[in-house]
Amino acid sequence: MLIGAGSIVGFIILLILLSGFKVANQYERGIVFILGRLSNTRGPGLYWVIPMISTVRKVDLRTLTIEVPPQEVITRDNVTIKVNAVVYFYVVDPAKAVTNVFDYMRATVQIAQTTLRNVLGQSELDQILAERELINRRLQTIIDEHTEPWGVKVTTVELKDLELPTTMQRAMARQAEAEREKRAKIIAADGEFQASRMLSEAAAVIAREPAALQLRYLQTLVEIAVEKNSTIIFPMPIDLVEPLTDLLKSAAERAKVQKSAPTAADSTLPTLPPPTDSTPPPVPPDAS
Repeated sequence: MLIGAGSIVGFIILLILLSGFKVANQYERGIVFILGRLSNTRGPGLYWVIPMISTVRKVDLRTLTIEVPPQEVITRDNVTIKVNAVVYFYVVDPAKAVTNVFDYMRATVQIAQTTLRNVLGQSELDQILAERELINRRLQTIIDEHTEPWGVKVTTVELKDLELPTTMQRAMARQAEAEREKRAKIIAADGEFQASRMLSEAAAVIAREPAALQLRYLQTLVEIAVEKNSTIIFPMPIDLVEPLTDLLKSAAERAKVQKSAPTAADSTLPTLPPPTDSTPPPVPPDAS
């Protein structure tokens, strides 16, 4: 009976000793408390703690993501918007995350909400829309300063959704449309200015080189001739026919001069008197 009782006691002691073995995953750390006092941080892998008087609190070291619930914020220019954000953080000091704050995840969410309202309330709507990266970095810096005593490192804060009032959306749409019309008019005016400048330079070149106008005319004829399914009537530039008209006019003048001037052969012939009538007059018939 004594042997049997000793075996039972030994077995119970063995079970108690074996209960002191703990396992922590690669991404976990075990915070060991002995009689309520912080002892050390163990893991990853297999480790042993004193049974019965020791407790272990595991902390996840992976990057965690929390979504800040939508917050109604009044900007500095008195525009009410609803915005939410996403916070990425991880635990760098498991002991501080357990001993310095009751629930580090809940505390991080609360400080993120408060910081989001404060930062956006100090900014104007145009800054929030145009400088989102700057606001994200500012939020990350402020939240990280508050969570540093908790052993929590905030890596990124991103504004997720930004909801504007309906009246503000219509006003921004009208503003964007007016801005697009302004840009279109400026671009059209700039194009006309550049075109007029190029036409002025082309006119100066044509004025210096008259043959350039004829080349341009021939090029235009080639472009028009591509369309073979239509009849094309085009004017003939006077510059093209002016040499031909001058040539014809000169030939006509020379012919007129040659026709009016006597030739050398005609001047050597003798001058004959005008012909006379040598026939005798008719004889009257005899009266007898």
